[in-house]
Amino acid sequence: MRILLTNDDGIGAQGLQTLRRELRQIDGVTLMVIAPDSNRSASARSITTRAPLSVEEVRFEDGDLGHATDGTPVDCVRFADVGLTGEKPDLIVSGINHGLNLGDDVTYSGTVAAALEGILLGLPGIAVSQQSERGEMGYMPQRHYDFGIAAKFTAGVVRQLFDNPLPGGTLLNINVPGGEVEGIDVTKLGKRLYRDELQKVEREVNDGRTSYRIYGYEPGMDDTPDTDIGAIARNRLSVTPLKLDWTHHEHLDGLRGRDFERLLEGIRS
Repeated sequence: MRILLTNDDGIGAQGLQTLRRELRQIDGVTLMVIAPDSNRSASARSITTRAPLSVEEVRFEDGDLGHATDGTPVDCVRFADVGLTGEKPDLIVSGINHGLNLGDDVTYSGTVAAALEGILLGLPGIAVSQQSERGEMGYMPQRHYDFGIAAKFTAGVVRQLFDNPLPGGTLLNINVPGGEVEGIDVTKLGKRLYRDELQKVEREVNDGRTSYRIYGYEPGMDDTPDTDIGAIARNRLSVTPLKLDWTHHEHLDGLRGRDFERLLEGIRS
């Protein structure tokens, strides 16, 4: 099995390096690493289309090689798909992210976006995120993380995929609580309650522009037990299956009953 390891925190991030060392020990795995050259957190599914992408070969402290690019996490997956490191991967593993990716936050996450890109290319994906040791429920990065359990658990999931692969079009979003892990729940996405505020930022240079801060405030949450947020709130590891199909299938018939043809005829007349 050929695995692409990537992330959105940058190729030198502790989470990626801890997971890299764990995955390289799995028999039968060929591991390639393509990751951003610096932090690309909250880049979601952005791609680079208006400029060439630079790539630098990086040698890690144990002698293994990786590739760092000035692109996004999705760019990293695309690089692997078009053959930067040889044959295409069989599995995308993204992480370990420094901080949780829960509920609605997955739509902003570069970590989850990389795994989602795998689905778009017909490849299974795993996104892994770690809560800090202080047990925060927000998305702002902290200083202290222990990635040991997350790395070993992810490696265990990869070993299972040899004999029991994921269904087509599926990625696993894994979130690991800080501190003692009380158990594991298979969950659905929870609901974030954002508390963004408009805060004016004083600037030393008066150039006629006004600066504001609107992100970064601790969100609230609906910690229903069967959700990923509820699991983490109870110090339980969360595994959530995700897919890329956003079509609201139940509403298709309702839309068909709105007589859009009549609207179009009115425009044409």
